Amino acid sequence: MLSVRKSQDRGNANFGWLNSKHTFSFGNYYDPNHMGFSALRVINDDIVHPGAGFDSHGHRDMEIISYILEGAIEHKDSAGNIQTLSAGEFQLMSAGKGIYHSEYNASKTQPLRFLQIWIAPNVTGDTPRYQQKNFGRAYGLSTIASPSGENHTLQIKQTAKLHQLIVKPTDSFDFQKTMGNNIYVHIIAGTVRINHTMLYEGDGAKITDENTLTFHNQSNRDTTALIFELL
Repeated sequence: MLSVRKSQDRGNANFGWLNSKHTFSFGNYYDPNHMGFSALRVINDDIVHPGAGFDSHGHRDMEIISYILEGAIEHKDSAGNIQTLSAGEFQLMSAGKGIYHSEYNASKTQPLRFLQIWIAPNVTGDTPRYQQKNFGRAYGLSTIASPSGENHTLQIKQTAKLHQLIVKPTDSFDFQKTMGNNIYVHIIAGTVRINHTMLYEGDGAKITDENTLTFHNQSNRDTTALIFELL
């Protein structure tokens, strides 16, 4: 079963310095039909004006993933991590028993765009942890996060996996589920047919009771998607 979340139906928050599209209920945007999916709580598509950003604020017991799509982000947290991430890099901050952090656009002239993703952990009260990696842009499937951190993936505190899928124009890719019963797909760029359903840039899909998904690129450019495997 596949249920589409259309890009234009997402919530929107525009604060001048930040324009954010919310796949699920977040902040002042509330939709009882879109409160998350399994352990997946947040997918925000954030565009931050040059030099602006999120002042220091706290989190606890949440796995927070950032994927930089355009520009660069400056990260600082109370655990002593001070990092700059460029487009293509993933960051996983396990908030654990509590952490404060700030995120700023590293450029004074160019906008920053990144996906902010929250996944509820299956353990609470742990020591906060920071991970960062660029997995490149290879065609096919690249596993970004896994419970064990196997094969140099980011280690997430949940029975879940995050994959990046890149498909060439007119090509297809068969995705085989490896855990859980729930899959969430978010389309970053391009147009793709998943089995018999079309999805476009910014669209998402809740998928249950499907072991194999065929992604067929329907556009004249690369299609990029994130695939979440969830319990």
